Amino acid sequence: MSKTYIRHASELVTCRGKKAKHGKEMSEIGIIKDGAVLIEKDKILQVGRTAELDQAVNLQDWEVIEAEGKTVLPGFVDSHTHFIFGGYRADEFTWRLQGDSYMSIMERGGGINATVTPTRNASLEELVASGRERLNRMLEFGVTTVEGKSGYGMDHDTEIRMLEAMKQLDETHPVDVVRTYLGPHSVLPEWKGKERAFLDYQLNEVMPEIRARGLAEFADIFTEKGVFDVNDSAYYLERAKNMGFKLKVHADEITPNFGGAEMAARAGAFSADHLLKASDEGIRLMAEGNTISTVLPLTAFCLKEPYAPARKMIDSGCAVALASDLNPGSCFSNNIPLIVALGCIYMDMSIEEVITALTINGAAAVDRADRIGSLDPGKQADLVLLKFPSIRYMPYHTTINLVDTVIKKGKIAYKKVW
Repeated sequence: MSKTYIRHASELVTCRGKKAKHGKEMSEIGIIKDGAVLIEKDKILQVGRTAELDQAVNLQDWEVIEAEGKTVLPGFVDSHTHFIFGGYRADEFTWRLQGDSYMSIMERGGGINATVTPTRNASLEELVASGRERLNRMLEFGVTTVEGKSGYGMDHDTEIRMLEAMKQLDETHPVDVVRTYLGPHSVLPEWKGKERAFLDYQLNEVMPEIRARGLAEFADIFTEKGVFDVNDSAYYLERAKNMGFKLKVHADEITPNFGGAEMAARAGAFSADHLLKASDEGIRLMAEGNTISTVLPLTAFCLKEPYAPARKMIDSGCAVALASDLNPGSCFSNNIPLIVALGCIYMDMSIEEVITALTINGAAAVDRADRIGSLDPGKQADLVLLKFPSIRYMPYHTTINLVDTVIKKGKIAYKKVW
């Protein structure tokens, strides 16, 4: 049956809108008590109270899902991940526990560059298989759309193979995959001191083919001391934009006052991500513009770094998104309940703001707010049903996965056996 009726939800969270929510708007998530939603094929048809929608339908014509005692909300959007890669770096995690810094490990050949060889050696089939397993885990946490970045090859063949793997997964897995090219993820040893030439290699030799084949929608760059400076990053972003790529930036993760957020906002990037050390000026520019402030608390948690100033960003009028940054080095986790806990407990966000950051603002960060991220008629029917009757249980039942059912494009894609 192509018509589904979810009714009697204790709380139905709509997050209504077709653009990012800024500042105080992030608290306006539109909770409907005893809520209901009608789904026809892969689209949301109507949203309201159960008593109202009952009058509009003949129950015999619909596949009915009774949601008493449950919370219904939009599917989560994980808008920053590196989920396609080869190999693992568990040894580096141990080094960090012993006191080594992320940058010191990177300087001696670890970090991002340590993933390059195993990723280059991985076949397309291997990347697809491991990627599918990770998408399965994301789905269990209620993620219905994910952004995936390349960047562990930094050469022509591997970067394209990573994006091909994501394309295959997008076509065959329930979770939608938004693809981002991140060739300038690091500077390989042979390119040290020749960063601009390294960027030109990617811009001239790799990205035209990626664009022609439609393998990536976004282009990203790691703007950081010891990687790519603001001038080189701005040069890359301008040329990528002229090629037709939408823009993202790894900004202000490690070095204070480096200027990444400012540069991202001025370049018109859809999002600036990490932002642990974002300046007041960077926050102001993001708030004034349309650049989403994407914060990644799991990475700060794993690196034992101070969290990005999400409270200050929201109070300044920014549109904040939350994402996992799943990757093999600094954050081998995609745990949505832990993101919720960190957001509420350590970043001073309300649960309403956290939900907005994981839904409509995450959708805006990948330029999908017009079609996902909220329960609006006409939008794609991506929904999550939680076991408990209120959003208050999300931070309260700390780090426990409460997802009962995931509906993707109108069909049940995951159902937990409790």
